[in-house]
Amino acid sequence: MDDNWLEAASVEDLTNGYIYNHSTEEYTCLFCRETFEEGVIYPIEQTLYEAKKAITQHITDTHHSVFDHLIGLGNRYTGLTEHQMKILSFFEEGMEDKEIVKKLDGGSTSTIRNHRFRLREKEKQAKIFLALMNLLDDKQKEKEETKLIEVHKGATMVDERYVTTEKEEGKILSTYFKEGLNGKLTTLPSKEKRKIIVLKQILKKFESKKVYTEQEVNRILKTVYEDFATLRRYMIEYGFMDRTSDGTKYWVNE
Repeated sequence: MDDNWLEAASVEDLTNGYIYNHSTEEYTCLFCRETFEEGVIYPIEQTLYEAKKAITQHITDTHHSVFDHLIGLGNRYTGLTEHQMKILSFFEEGMEDKEIVKKLDGGSTSTIRNHRFRLREKEKQAKIFLALMNLLDDKQKEKEETKLIEVHKGATMVDERYVTTEKEEGKILSTYFKEGLNGKLTTLPSKEKRKIIVLKQILKKFESKKVYTEQEVNRILKTVYEDFATLRRYMIEYGFMDRTSDGTKYWVNE
């Protein structure tokens, strides 16, 4: 799982182990990107499954469990120490405190109970932290100088290129769309940060959940910039749009 998919996934998605794309009507495994399309029947070990059941079975067969894969992401993603992750794994297996003590080759049942208590406290703290971040976002909604722009969900790599305030975004757009946002693009920015802002603006010309042919995409992009082929390539490379492997169908990446 990369940072981009982690950003796009909700807590419910992470718990399920997959994301559902309403535009393409596909279930995508968060761990290996295997997709299962709504309306298709999948044979798995002599049993036929609809897409939602199929991806659940896929996760069990291929990744053992969502819990195992998430815990295996390590400290960078979980924020847990190795010891805490080991304890959580024992809890997930349903072990009694006495069994865990034997597995750890030391300690006592009271120590394990303390771990249970601390992890529950950590869960509550995480909820409070999420609430604080939501409140912070609400507080900064009217502060254009400090509010960062949203990273589009299809972003292929989230890094410093996306650290742009709404005020900076406005300046960049006015620089490259001198005739206004409905006008033509003056020139294509070479700097990554500016390019992302411009592409994000161009994406607004496409409807969400609509599937386009390559010719339709070209026609829309040509109203913005003469080199529509380069624009089309960037829209895919930066994850603003997605397409079928044969390039016949395009859609907004959600």
